Amino acid sequence: MSQLCGLRAVFFDFGGVLAEEGFRQALIDIAREAGRDPAEIVPTAYEMAWTTRFVVGGCDEAGFWQAFRKATGIAAGDAHLTEVVLSRFVPRPYMFALADAVRGLGLKTAILSDQTEWLARLDARHDVFSHFDQVFNSYHHGTSKREAAFFELALAAMDVTAGESLFIDDAAHNTELAARLGFKTLLYRDRESFFAELADLCPPLGAL
Repeated sequence: MSQLCGLRAVFFDFGGVLAEEGFRQALIDIAREAGRDPAEIVPTAYEMAWTTRFVVGGCDEAGFWQAFRKATGIAAGDAHLTEVVLSRFVPRPYMFALADAVRGLGLKTAILSDQTEWLARLDARHDVFSHFDQVFNSYHHGTSKREAAFFELALAAMDVTAGESLFIDDAAHNTELAARLGFKTLLYRDRESFFAELADLCPPLGAL
């Protein structure tokens, strides 16, 4: 396997990096559709995703939406709510192009994401997984990026060390934990600053 700038692997978050952050935008739209304040609904829904353990496979979509309805009083059905979420995860072609180029240089690529059963449906819609060597979805592993164990199992499966891996995420608490574990990290804020920081970290990648 090739090495570039000391890297052998690149791990990408999904929502907020490879695609727009669809869950948050969906919750905002769901709240507005119901005549509710997004500032109230969004944090409640995020809390539900964790307290129901939906993110780590502790319940399915139906269980999550049931808890969401009970907590918020929003009565929309599962199918509608799920479609609002899925439709807001809009892929970023330039990030998939980067992943393809990274693979073309001989580095390994993977998705490392706190996601749910929805990620497989997004793959069916957008052909996500074919761009990566492996996909690590918290829903299927019973652990998340809140825990070192999720990063460690991904490293072991990819047969790389943290020191030779780059982790890209849009949440600072995730990149901070990864950095403590020894990863090189990039916090995604926007396209321009991301590629500028990528060029500083590894000029050949920034030029892709």
